[in-house]
Amino acid sequence: MQLTTNPQPSGQKLRGILTPNIVPLDDQGRIHESELRRYVDWLIAQGVHGLYPNGSTGEFLRFTADERREIMRIILDQVRGRVPVLAGAAEANTRETIRACETYYDMGATAVAIVSPFYYKLSPRAVYAYFKEIADNTPIDVTLYNIPLFASPIDVPTVERLALDCPKVVGIKDSSGDLPHMARMIQAIRPHRPEFSFLTGWDAALVPMLLMGCDGGTNASSGVVPEITRKLFDLCELGQYQQAREIQFELITLFDAMIGAAEFPDGFRLGVRLRGFETGAGRQPLTAEQQIELSKLGDALQCLLARHGLTNAPHSGCDPKMAPAAFTFGSTPLASSPSAKAGTPPAPTPLTEDQLTQIVQTVLTELNRA
Repeated sequence: MQLTTNPQPSGQKLRGILTPNIVPLDDQGRIHESELRRYVDWLIAQGVHGLYPNGSTGEFLRFTADERREIMRIILDQVRGRVPVLAGAAEANTRETIRACETYYDMGATAVAIVSPFYYKLSPRAVYAYFKEIADNTPIDVTLYNIPLFASPIDVPTVERLALDCPKVVGIKDSSGDLPHMARMIQAIRPHRPEFSFLTGWDAALVPMLLMGCDGGTNASSGVVPEITRKLFDLCELGQYQQAREIQFELITLFDAMIGAAEFPDGFRLGVRLRGFETGAGRQPLTAEQQIELSKLGDALQCLLARHGLTNAPHSGCDPKMAPAAFTFGSTPLASSPSAKAGTPPAPTPLTEDQLTQIVQTVLTELNRA
């Protein structure tokens, strides 16, 4: 079922925090429409700049093609043009992907994100041909999606070639977390396509990527703590990198806890549940051991969120040895990371000024070699 709203105008640059939202499910494993609508309204109210349905965090491969279209129908109907919507349109072949592009264009999506071909590991020339075929036959703007962990990588020359040859290719979401790779893409493309969007999909590198010149991020954590990711983006926009860096360390602690839980994205689904939504269980079956591990993580994650004033502490209580608040998010305390509890990942050690300087110097050295 398609919407009758007019499509978003082409040429709208994607920037800021675009949330790759999870999809709440009911006790039968079906799309929980009313809860999805409530979740969409909450994310927008908390300040995210846009939404990114049918991405990896949205478990697009665990839904049927009809369900993916239904998810888009619900979200676009609820958004009603308040924020841009970057629709995940990855299918298994160019014909079905182009059909999805046409559908989401008719529904009113701002643009689509298309993952590089998966399962078959393709050469850079084949990756170029794949996206060129789509870009030449789609009515909607296309954002490339580079996630080499799961799909054929998109190297810098291929991105540059597509950006120069295909006006419909308007950006890239890069989830490699590779800072020099992102820097090389920006260096190669921005002088020729200043409107081209560079988005990072790796939460742990959001501040360094923004500092390097990214336009924003599509970060799974923003679906759980949209207030924090929005504040982090705003601080970088204002050049307040010291405070942004402190928030980045807090975000890493949350991100590591959620991404290491059971099977991705179960930790993020759990986080959304702790924020007050009926998310239901994901569609990937879990062993009894994984169910127990996920339950244990719930208390630890709830303590992290409670430390930021984002939820109540669990009935079992939290570690009383937590460090005092080091900085604030608006009027909400955002503290240094709590002590690690048994069975939870240890908090990362903050980088010193010398270490950060060394990282920047390393990046510059890599760029000079390019």
